[in-house]
Amino acid sequence: MREGLFIKKNIDKWRQYQYLEATDPDEMASEFTELVNDLGYSKTFYPHSKVTQYLNGLASRIYLGIYRNKREQSSRITDFWKKELPLIVRRYQREIFYSFLIFAGFSLIGAFSAAHDETFVRGVLGNSYVEMTERNIAKGDPFGVYKSDGRWSMFLWIAVNNIKVSFMTFISGIFVSIGSVWNLFKNAVRLGAFQYYFFAKGMGLRSVLVIWIHGTLEISSIIISGGAGIILGNSILFPGTHKRLHSLMRGARDGIKLMIGLVPVFITAAFLEGFVTRYSSMPVLLSASILLASLAFIIWYFVIYPIRLERKMKDQPSTAKF
Repeated sequence: MREGLFIKKNIDKWRQYQYLEATDPDEMASEFTELVNDLGYSKTFYPHSKVTQYLNGLASRIYLGIYRNKREQSSRITDFWKKELPLIVRRYQREIFYSFLIFAGFSLIGAFSAAHDETFVRGVLGNSYVEMTERNIAKGDPFGVYKSDGRWSMFLWIAVNNIKVSFMTFISGIFVSIGSVWNLFKNAVRLGAFQYYFFAKGMGLRSVLVIWIHGTLEISSIIISGGAGIILGNSILFPGTHKRLHSLMRGARDGIKLMIGLVPVFITAAFLEGFVTRYSSMPVLLSASILLASLAFIIWYFVIYPIRLERKMKDQPSTAKF
């Protein structure tokens, strides 16, 4: 095999081993075994090549990782949020972006359908919900639904429901991503119809400033969950150089880590909806500040920070490069 073809067939796997450090000992040992095999092949056919030096350095790092002293639990948790999760996000930003495009597209379809069919909103949201909202609008409190229950009971119910919806969106990706796309479709169409309904009533800006206090984190979590589901589905459809079962296990593991990383976001969104959104008459500046702060966090942690972290790690001379 020519050296260029050898590199092309394995470069994605090597980069994954380099930038996504395994924490499970069995996984680390498996990676080390694969690297040793690649290194042996490289030493045999390309003994003086840079790729041989690169693989030797990478294998050495993993070897040291297997036998190094175990870190404290607090250190592992910190590393997860500061390094491991952002690098996973970076690796799969394309899938998350696809999920965003799918969700945005279906939301527009929901809004368009609601604009051209008066019965569509009732069909999607249900007659009882629409009639309740109509009564609240007549009473001068269009967002009274967020005050209908106690703070703690509402917070707990919403948190459990958000986690349930998002995990179902992820798990359904096992059906070659179609299940995740279907869940994105259902939630996006509802959102589009729901948001259009308030714009049609002349309360568009007000609804944005109220609903998206919690909706920014909630909808972002559903989109990222959809991305995790697409990762799961793609691991079956496109195993690359791995065996299909091994690829599925890796996709499932990375997807689960993404979902674990979203749990605090779910809880924060539920807290905002249960304790903050109910104050629908709060000053515009305060409402906009909460909304923008949530949006800034999502963009920073799930877009900007992973890119910066990857660049920083690439600049570190911990392993040879070619």
